[in-house]
Amino acid sequence: MSTQTILKEARTVRSRLETVDDAITAEMERWGVPILRVAIAVIFIWFGALKIFGISPAGELVAATVYVVDPALFVPVLGVWEVVIGLCLLYRPLIRLGIVLLFVQLPGTFLPIVLLPEVVFTTFPYGLTVEGQYIIKNLVIIGAALVIGGTLRDE
Repeated sequence: MSTQTILKEARTVRSRLETVDDAITAEMERWGVPILRVAIAVIFIWFGALKIFGISPAGELVAATVYVVDPALFVPVLGVWEVVIGLCLLYRPLIRLGIVLLFVQLPGTFLPIVLLPEVVFTTFPYGLTVEGQYIIKNLVIIGAALVIGGTLRDE
């Protein structure tokens, strides 16, 4: 095989790979944000429902963090708030409201870092407990909300 033939075949393979890559990335662009929106909605509905029914593993952490309000009232109300966020994210006309509710709620999720560092860290500032990991994962939710919100004008 000549060098010219090898180069020609390499260009053909590269062209085919680029075509496949274009198709894959087009589908990712098409489905990425809707799937992200549904995934975040499911998380909020699920976690909120756990709080409403009193079976959330985060219930005790919430109660210990917001100790000025009766946990028997606050935890279920927070759960309803989270379910509403999730439902808003699922219903297109209410996405903006859902994002506003989400950004009002999320700062509170970081309160244990300040108020209960012994519950959040095994070794400050980098060793996280399971509770700490649960809190830090909210950074992904913030990023997801920004991505979702950033696409609302495109619709």
